Amino acid sequence: MSRSLYKGPYIDEKLLKKIAGKKPGEGGVIKTWARGSVISPEMVGFKFGVHNGRDHIEVLVAEEMVGHKFGEFSPTKKFHRHGGKMQKELEQKKKAAEIAAAKAAKTTK
Repeated sequence: MSRSLYKGPYIDEKLLKKIAGKKPGEGGVIKTWARGSVISPEMVGFKFGVHNGRDHIEVLVAEEMVGHKFGEFSPTKKFHRHGGKMQKELEQKKKAAEIAAAKAAKTTK
């Protein structure tokens, strides 16, 4: 649900202080825990380290990101893979194909 119009977008004041007086590309990564903060046009070109609960993920702010929130560009969950019998069979076929390709490449040399 979006924020009401009369309140305006939420932008963390600490972030604005950190980028005040700096030029884009100057300095290093600006670390932030404010995932709910909206990206403003003043932030374009800066590199932010957005916390995902474990570590900081580097995000280079582009023009297309203005209006979105920092949390959208720093996923908190890591996809491992779907399991099951069918997945195991697919992985075995893929591994066998790689081994066959490596043997074929070795014999042609």
